[in-house]
Amino acid sequence: MTKAEIQQVKLRFGIIGNAEALTRDIDIAIQVAPTDLSVLIIGESGVGKESFPQIIHQYSKRKHGQYIAVNCGAIPEGTIDSELFGHEKGAFTGAIGERKGYFGEADGGTIFLDEVGELPLPTQARLLRVLESGEFLKVGSSKVQKTDVRIVAATNVNLEQAIADGKFREDLYYRLNTVPIQVPPLRERGDDVLLLFRKFASDFAEKYRMPSIQLTEDAKKILLSYPWPGNIRQLKNITEQISIIETNREIDTKILERYLPDNHLRFPTVVSGNNSGKSFESEREILYSVLFDMRKEVAELKSMVHNLMAEKNNVTVVPQTVTPVTSSVPAIIQSMNADPIVEGELVDPEEYVTEEPLSLDEAEKELIRKALIKHHGKRKSAAQDLNISERTLYRKIKEYGLD
Repeated sequence: MTKAEIQQVKLRFGIIGNAEALTRDIDIAIQVAPTDLSVLIIGESGVGKESFPQIIHQYSKRKHGQYIAVNCGAIPEGTIDSELFGHEKGAFTGAIGERKGYFGEADGGTIFLDEVGELPLPTQARLLRVLESGEFLKVGSSKVQKTDVRIVAATNVNLEQAIADGKFREDLYYRLNTVPIQVPPLRERGDDVLLLFRKFASDFAEKYRMPSIQLTEDAKKILLSYPWPGNIRQLKNITEQISIIETNREIDTKILERYLPDNHLRFPTVVSGNNSGKSFESEREILYSVLFDMRKEVAELKSMVHNLMAEKNNVTVVPQTVTPVTSSVPAIIQSMNADPIVEGELVDPEEYVTEEPLSLDEAEKELIRKALIKHHGKRKSAAQDLNISERTLYRKIKEYGLD
């Protein structure tokens, strides 16, 4: 199909995006639609798999017949056979009347079996018979029923692994997988994320009668780098939350990150200080960089505290020197004599402050001694006065022999 024709399909079915993989999937769906081949749509939850069986149905000779979508994962195992194939009156407790079932209702049309990997094995055997011969039995009946149904199935489960685990029939898999369509996850669709955000923002602005939210350039980068484990569904939900909650219509990085779960944030670059634009290959390198940023800040704070307290107590203090943080993470790691993670816990970052010159050590020792005298040996109060942790104070007391 031409690009213009595929664009018409996207408009008709509300599909947003220009990713090459998405366009190819639409093309496959249209090409296979006139046939009666079974189609298996594979993709993560929330990628929009439900659009493809609708395309297949509307472009097939069955478009005037019934289209029924069934979420196999939402039907209890005890009733799914009845839902799909129908039942006779009195077939089980509560069967007060006859039921036709989805395969009977969809005769001459298309049935979409979403989450087909969740079907129990006995139901899989019944479905295989429908695929092979178009025949099925109602629950509680011995009379064979016939149906002419096009089956399109979808799953976010790895069916090959399910086969290996004995949870899915191999013969059914090959019957369903005559034509596979692999729908790409949102994280692999590039700028489609921004197109979808803009569309959702516009829709919610109209729905809630408010101005549409806009992203800053930095926020767009965050949106593009986020892995979107919930795919389009997650993006839509987050866009709606921001549209309703935020009064500021311009959404910057700080606002956006509040709505993105931290455990899924990526760190492709660190854009601060000397590390601007630097790529990191592991979370460990990021941790080292953060620790050394903390090291620099703590050293600067200590210097300020020492100077202020020295002025208060008329003590002459040599200004504290701060070792500049190098932009090279490997060099940073190499310069550390000890791993900052000890027995699974982070060591107090103050322990990694650059060693001060001797004159500053003496001044620090004097300040600690005076603080202890002032608070009558109460270390907790002395630590608060010095604006350092009790742990650091205990170490300093031992180091300077002030017990």
